[in-house]
Amino acid sequence: MLFSEQNFAQRNPNFGAIEVICGSMFSGKTEELIRRLRRAQFAKLKVEIFKPAIDKRYDDSLVVSHDRSSIPSTPVDHSSAILLLSNDTKVVGIDEAQFFDEDLADVCVKLANKGIRVIVAGLDMDFEAKPFGPIPQIMAIAEHVTKVHAVCVQCGAQANYSYRINEDKKQVLLGEKDSYEPRCRICYYNL
Repeated sequence: MLFSEQNFAQRNPNFGAIEVICGSMFSGKTEELIRRLRRAQFAKLKVEIFKPAIDKRYDDSLVVSHDRSSIPSTPVDHSSAILLLSNDTKVVGIDEAQFFDEDLADVCVKLANKGIRVIVAGLDMDFEAKPFGPIPQIMAIAEHVTKVHAVCVQCGAQANYSYRINEDKKQVLLGEKDSYEPRCRICYYNL
């Protein structure tokens, strides 16, 4: 008999996994995270959602997508707090994971090894098109990776890059359409 994840999960109710939703700004990462978490809640699973405490763009405690869909969350300063606050949970959602510390990958592994489904959403690249925070490491250890795309505001093609439209050079700059726009490879690099 061939291995199947579904068969394994049925025989091992403590089976956990790591899922990553990544992409550029305005690609629908948070929207997809909220959709998956709501489906888990609909299935009557205990869900806990976390976001970095520094992300207060839309709300201090809600995870909010650019289309204003939202879900309650717990803001935390360090990824280790997620382990302490996720007791008796079946699904853990983590938004804006690129803003967390490098320990987040280890936290995800510990949660999955405890039988928890971990869903992580965040930018895979910063505005300089470089790997961003712990996301690349989490992508490497995840069972499932979903890369979502925006629409290039310059030409309408599929966008994979977050182009910063102001002069600020800090890697972490919380912003929206006033600071970033999605661009395709050609428009990002002006090829």
